Amino acid sequence: MRRINQLLTPLTKAAARTATRTSSIPELPAPASGFLTIGSTTYINPAGTYPLFHAADGTPTRVINDTDHPLTILTESERSPSAADLILAPGERTETRRGDCVQVG
Repeated sequence: MRRINQLLTPLTKAAARTATRTSSIPELPAPASGFLTIGSTTYINPAGTYPLFHAADGTPTRVINDTDHPLTILTESERSPSAADLILAPGERTETRRGDCVQVG
């Protein structure tokens, strides 16, 4: 019996290392279900952050949230939440002349 325990000991140590490695990987948020439209580009089931490009002539950029997640139009380059950020609830749409990117969730 002692021989079996000696043989299995390396396997249990390897399993413990694997569990430690996989637990340190951050989980990605679930993608939104639906469509996100920024200007003339539509994203299907978006997740993460998308750039917000503005027209050179100053016309507003259209943002349509047809997803089940809220969207945040970030207006500061350091991406910290501020009172200037615009939040769109699911189903809302807006036109904006400001902002750096759109974040889902």
